[in-house]
Amino acid sequence: MGSYGYARVSSVSQDLEIQEKALKQAGCEIIRSEKVSGTSTQGRDELKNLMDFLREGDELVVTRVDRLGRSVLDLQTIVKQLQDKQVSLRATEQPIDTSTPVGKCFLDMLSVFAEFETSLRRERQMEGIAKAKEEGRYTGRKSTIDADKVKQLHKGGMGATAIAKELKIGRASVYRMLNA
Repeated sequence: MGSYGYARVSSVSQDLEIQEKALKQAGCEIIRSEKVSGTSTQGRDELKNLMDFLREGDELVVTRVDRLGRSVLDLQTIVKQLQDKQVSLRATEQPIDTSTPVGKCFLDMLSVFAEFETSLRRERQMEGIAKAKEEGRYTGRKSTIDADKVKQLHKGGMGATAIAKELKIGRASVYRMLNA
């Protein structure tokens, strides 16, 4: 029976130190950390490794449930996997302990709010992008493909597939550059 911590931040510019310190103070023997978005469980290798490692009677500790996931479905899936293994979940900053009925209920409520917060943030972001486009300030991401090089290779007799292989880009990108 051990306590294992999981810390996550969304971007590489954010710091994991505060979470890791709190998890150590909570008695975690091992702490797995990663810098990756919580909107999906895809690409979260440290979480997967930890989930594979946990055994009956263990405890997974996080600082807040939004560190585990930002959607109700992801959180419920993770909690179900933990329950199936008879592993409890505890949060250091929230009254969550899935070994109790009250803790499980509170977790379910917080997961709804975490997903709601993500939806609101996405909505605000889309509004900001729409406004910036109207004002001519938003032009999208800068192209990483050298359009002149694509056109030069095409004029030299290369086909789209060959150009894509040469420049290590998608064929659709070649067509986009040629039709621009």
